[in-house]
Amino acid sequence: MKFLIFFYILNSNNMDLKTATFGSGCFWCTEAIFELVEGVSDVVSGYAAGDTKNPTYKEVTSGTTNHAEVVSITYDPSIVSYLELLEIFWRTHDPTTLNRQGADVGTQYRSIILYHDADQKRLSEETLKKLDESGAWNSPIVTKIEKLENFYPAEQYHQNYYELNPNNSYCSYVISPKIDKFKKAFSDILKN
Repeated sequence: MKFLIFFYILNSNNMDLKTATFGSGCFWCTEAIFELVEGVSDVVSGYAAGDTKNPTYKEVTSGTTNHAEVVSITYDPSIVSYLELLEIFWRTHDPTTLNRQGADVGTQYRSIILYHDADQKRLSEETLKKLDESGAWNSPIVTKIEKLENFYPAEQYHQNYYELNPNNSYCSYVISPKIDKFKKAFSDILKN
């Protein structure tokens, strides 16, 4: 009986966690940013919104699967809201470039929000509309908003890529400057 009570207490802390799924270019970049956010307990790089079951990185980068590189973010909404996560999503990539983020080109790098429930859908659509109308960007937003059907975790070597490979040239030249810019803009919601 003591084991069951301990198991319940241990797992009851996770009962209120939610999941958000975003694609904003290379998942190494997106994962590295969301890992820094207070209230985010896990970020998993993966593939979604395509046609192939259990795709590989090689298949996704070939452009034949229609999958996007995305991250699945587990978060505590009592610490960080979905709206705050959306703000991070919008401000840390260019949502006006179709199938491209910087030098990364292809449908796998498209800007996409994959909602999990009606509230996430509503908030995603509202923020997209407000941002597009605000003229924050010179071009229209091309971000797609779709219901998450399936998420396939990427291969293990893609998980925590930035943290495990800080001296990789892509990490040094692309991800590190994004992280520095993110830390300055979102200093109030960073993990200690």
